[in-house]
Amino acid sequence: MTMPGARTPRRFAVCATLLAALLVLGGCASLPDSSSPQALGTLNREPTTEGPPPPLPGRDPDLLLRDFLQATADPTNRHLAARQYMTPAASAQWDDSAGTLIVDKPDTLRESRSGDQATYVIRAQRVAELAPDGSYRAVEGTVENKIEMTRVDGEWRIDELPDGVVMDKTAFAKSYRRNVLYFADPSGASVVPDLRWISVPKNQLTQRLLTLLTEGSQPALAAVVRNELAAPVTLRGPITKANGDPDEVGVGLGGVRIDFAGASELAPRDRELLAAQVVLTLAAADILGPYMLLADGKPLDDRFAANGWSVADVEHFGPTAVAQNRIGLHALRDGALVQVTDSGVVNAPGYFGGVNNLRSIALSPDGQLVAAVAEAGRPAPEPPRTLMIGTYGGGAFPVAEGDTISRPSWTADGGAAWAVINGDRVIRAVNDRGTGNVSVRDVDTSALFGSPSAPALRGPITELRVSATGVRAAIIADGKVFVAVVEPRPDGRYVLTSPLPIAVLSTSAVSLNWLGGDRIIVAREGNVDPVVTVAIDGSEQVSTTSQNLTPPVRVVAASPTTQYVADSRGVLGLTSNETSELRYWTEIPGLSGSDTAPVLPG
Repeated sequence: MTMPGARTPRRFAVCATLLAALLVLGGCASLPDSSSPQALGTLNREPTTEGPPPPLPGRDPDLLLRDFLQATADPTNRHLAARQYMTPAASAQWDDSAGTLIVDKPDTLRESRSGDQATYVIRAQRVAELAPDGSYRAVEGTVENKIEMTRVDGEWRIDELPDGVVMDKTAFAKSYRRNVLYFADPSGASVVPDLRWISVPKNQLTQRLLTLLTEGSQPALAAVVRNELAAPVTLRGPITKANGDPDEVGVGLGGVRIDFAGASELAPRDRELLAAQVVLTLAAADILGPYMLLADGKPLDDRFAANGWSVADVEHFGPTAVAQNRIGLHALRDGALVQVTDSGVVNAPGYFGGVNNLRSIALSPDGQLVAAVAEAGRPAPEPPRTLMIGTYGGGAFPVAEGDTISRPSWTADGGAAWAVINGDRVIRAVNDRGTGNVSVRDVDTSALFGSPSAPALRGPITELRVSATGVRAAIIADGKVFVAVVEPRPDGRYVLTSPLPIAVLSTSAVSLNWLGGDRIIVAREGNVDPVVTVAIDGSEQVSTTSQNLTPPVRVVAASPTTQYVADSRGVLGLTSNETSELRYWTEIPGLSGSDTAPVLPG
C-alpha cells in the first residue's frame, strides 16, 4: 500500500494525502456492502436525501482547514464533503484510496501566507496503517506534509495536498469499531480470529461482515486457515431478520436469517464450521440471534430448524474455549514444579517435582506432558542449559542444549513443545504419543529476520508463545512484541512468517502470554504500568491495574479467565472486588520469593 507522505510528481499530490486523512479526524472510511473490494477511502455509504453541508462562507484559511479536517470524516461519495473544501483541480487529482494512515496529535502549522496564497504544514506521529480490508498494522515514525491553499472568488480553498487519507487516532477510535472475523483452523477443531476495523451504520454491519467473510482472511493467514464461506458457497438472497422482516437487520432484537447457496453440498462437519464462522463473527459484533441459517433454502442443520443457532451451539469452536485452563494453577518454586491445591502448595510427582534446577517450565494443555529448561550444572564451555521433555508424574530426558533457552510453549494438542535456542534458533520438540519418542526439528525463521539491511526482528528472541489455535506465535525480540503466523509446509517443516509489530512500549517487554484468541498480555520493565494487554493487530493497548504489584514483573501467565504474574515478591493473581469495580493483584499463598513463577498450560 502506498502511504501518504511520499511526494507525487506533481506538487499538488504531495500534500493531499496527509490532509485527506486527517480529515477523517472525526470520521472514518466505510467498507462497502457489495462483494467487490474497494479501498477504504473510496467507499460509499447509503445515499442521503441531502448532500453534505458546504463550507461556511468567509472563513479564514486557518479555520477552513480545521473545518476540512472535520469534513474528511465523512467518506460518502469518495469524501465528497471534504472535496468541497478543495479547488476543482485539487478535487479531481486527489486520490483518497492511495492509503490510510492513523496518526497521533497532528499539528497544523502555518508556513506562509501572502495575498491569495497560503501554505500549511501538518506534522504528526505515525500510529498505524489501515488496509482496504480493514486490517490494522502498527507503525512508527513521523509524517510531515504540506497543504497549499488559494483564494477562489473570495473564498479560501485547498489547492494542493497529498494523495491518501490521514486520520487522528482519537477520531479513528470514535468512528471505527474493531470487529472479529472467524475462519476455521486447518484441522477444523477451532476457529481463528482475524481482526478488522470497520465503520458502517449498524443496519449495514451484518452484510458487511458476511461480505468480508466471503472475501476471505487477511493475506498473511490465507495459507493457514479454512473458509467455509467461500466458493462454491455464497450468500443467497437478502439477509433478513429471523422472521423474514428485511428492515433494520442487525439492529436490536429479532435475530438474523441467512441463506447460503451451495451449502447443501457441504459435509455435516463443514456445515457446523460454517455456522461457527458466521455465528461467532456476528455475535462478536453484538448482532443478536437467533441465527436462522439455511442451505439452499432449507435448514443448514435440522437440529436448529425451529429455533435457529445460538452462540452456545458453536462456542466450543472458539479460541477462548480451546485455551481454557483445565488442570489448575502450577508454579515453579525453588527450581521444581509445584501444584497449587485447596490444601496448599505441593511438589508435583515425578522428575519435574523432585529436582531443584529448573529455570522455566510448560505444561501441555491436557497436563500430561511437561517441557522444562534446566541448569545443566556442567563446567564451561559446555552449554549451561538443557531442554527436558517428559511426562507429568514420570521421567524426563534431554532433547536440546544451549547457552540460552526460552520458556517452552506447547501446542494445543500436545504434539510439540516450541522453544528458542540462543536467541535465534526456533525448535519444535515433536512428541509421538504412540511411541513416546521425541524428535527435535528446526523451524524456518528466515522471514522473521529478513535481510541484513532490513530485518523484521532486530535482536535475539527471548520469548515465544504459540496460540491455542496453533496458527500464530507471540514473540519478544529485543524487547519488542511481534505476532507471527505459524505456517506448516507440505514437507512437514514449519515456517514463521509475516511478523507484525504489535506493541510500541516505552520500556522493553520481558514476558508475554496469550489472553484468549485475539489479545496478548505483556509484562514490561519499569514501575509504570508494568502489565499491559494489546490486541493482536497492535491496536487497543490497555494498561492492566498495578494495584499491589511490586515491580519488576518477571513473568506473566494467563488463560482467558485468569491472569498471574511473578513480581519481586512472588506470584500474584488478578482478582476483582465483588463489591466494587476495583481490580488488584493478590498474592498466592505458598508462592512467595523471587525464584517463583506461575505455570499454566500452553
